[in-house]
Amino acid sequence: MVSTDTQVTVAFVVLAVVLWYATGQTSDSDVLAWTVLIGVGVLLPLGVNGWRARSA
Repeated sequence: MVSTDTQVTVAFVVLAVVLWYATGQTSDSDVLAWTVLIGVGVLLPLGVNGWRARSA
């Protein structure tokens, strides 16, 4: 069975890759695309999982 933390992380990573690709197609800024990828794929799931752990 996969933990809820892992499911949350995988969902955000998939979303991050989609947004990274879309940002790369619509913007010439590599910095913006990498910021979206790291922010949504790493930082946001860390924050959500941390918040869930404190709430439980």
